[in-house]
Amino acid sequence: MPIDHDDRSIKNIILFGEALVDIFPDSAIVGGAPFNVGHHLQSFGLHPILITRTGTDSYHQKLAQHMRDAGMTTSGIQRDPHYPTGQVLVKFSENGHEFEILADQAYDFIDPLIVGEVTASTHPDLVYFGTLAQRNWVSGTALEELLRRAPQAPRLLDINLRKPWYNQEIVQYSLTQADYVKVNEDELTELPRLLGMQTGNTHDIASRLIQDFRLKTLLVTCGAEGAWLLDQNEDEVKTPGIKDMSIIDTVGAGDGFSAVFILGTLFGWPNALILERANRFAAALCSIRGAIPESPEFYYAFLKEWDLPTKTKR
Repeated sequence: MPIDHDDRSIKNIILFGEALVDIFPDSAIVGGAPFNVGHHLQSFGLHPILITRTGTDSYHQKLAQHMRDAGMTTSGIQRDPHYPTGQVLVKFSENGHEFEILADQAYDFIDPLIVGEVTASTHPDLVYFGTLAQRNWVSGTALEELLRRAPQAPRLLDINLRKPWYNQEIVQYSLTQADYVKVNEDELTELPRLLGMQTGNTHDIASRLIQDFRLKTLLVTCGAEGAWLLDQNEDEVKTPGIKDMSIIDTVGAGDGFSAVFILGTLFGWPNALILERANRFAAALCSIRGAIPESPEFYYAFLKEWDLPTKTKR
């Protein structure tokens, strides 16, 4: 059952981009970074509006049902009569999982006019977007319309560098539109080459990005080593990795990190507290199979500790 919350905690967050299905040899799992972040935000008591586009196939039904079961609105989902709901083929190999992100999926063709209407009626408190859904100019134009319609809302950019679906133009534009940026440590070291910046240590790269793109905060996740951030005042905060962490898989851990960062930013938590809580929640996700907990009970301990109101719908 979804978690119900006191109205005082409700804030609107638009999440733009891909909603898709990971196709394993024996199953199909709903996913995509914007969807995963939205699911967590709903469980935290916020009001996520996922703006995406799906096909008219059975995977659309699977996605929509999952969202309804979680208490999420489906008002931002468009349906495309020509292209399929996004799919990622997951294959097993000696090196673990291999992912093939298919081209020409419905989320590549998000309608800008519909996006403008949804955004104008939402008045978002924050906008979340990434780089993958901008690989096609149609959805790229839709993102531009969203940002034009919500000029005052703070923006979190989640950089996901998935070859071959990014280029300098996409990344540079995204950075110019962002207030907050999340990257992992590998992506951070890739950005200087992509943007033609002089390389340096990771702190220098982060500082240069903040200065060049007038960012408020740059977040860097480092897997088992924890995470750190640098803000516009050059204040650096670090949180260590979780000792004796039980890892089943790391799928979606970064999306959990993003969700807690959004929560903490909207509720005014100090940077050190946001970082510690985001890192701990991401680590907890690594102890379960997949990106989304099967039961809302997974969230209860965090909500209680963070003093967020919860009650279970009957």
